[in-house]
Amino acid sequence: MKIDEVPWNDPGATALRERQRAEVAAVYGSPESEPGPAPSAADVLAFYVTYGGDGAAMGCGGLRDLGEGAGEIKRMYVSPDHRGSGAAGLILRTLEERARAEGWTRLRVETGGLLTAAIRCYTRSGYVPIPNFGPYAGAADSHCFERTL
Repeated sequence: MKIDEVPWNDPGATALRERQRAEVAAVYGSPESEPGPAPSAADVLAFYVTYGGDGAAMGCGGLRDLGEGAGEIKRMYVSPDHRGSGAAGLILRTLEERARAEGWTRLRVETGGLLTAAIRCYTRSGYVPIPNFGPYAGAADSHCFERTL
C-alpha cells in the first residue's frame, strides 16, 4: 500500500469522494446531509489517495486550514472493500504529519452520528469529542472531534 498527494481533481480522488458522498447519502437518505461548506480545490490545502498493490485507489483524505494553528480533516474515506486493510490509519497518520509540517497544533474532524465506523476510527486514534465548531455549531447530528498534535 502507498499514499500520494494528488491534485483535488485527480480522477481517483474524485471517484473516491463521489463514492463517499453516495455512501453518506444512502445512510442519511438524502444527498443534502453535509452541514458545513463542502470542501473544494480552493480551500483544501492537501489531498491524499492510498493505492493498493494493484494500483487501485483505496481511500482518501484532505486537510482544510482553520487558522489559529488548527486544521480540519475533510473527505476521509476508505472504500468498503478495503476497510480493515490499514488504509484509514495510513491516511490519518499522513494527514497528521502534514498538519504538523504546516505548524498546526490541533486537528479537527466532523462526522455524522450514524457513521459509527468513522467515529470509532477517530476515537481509537486519539481524537476526543469537542463541542461542535464553526459551521457545525447547532447541527444536531454532527459530532466533532479534535486531537492535539
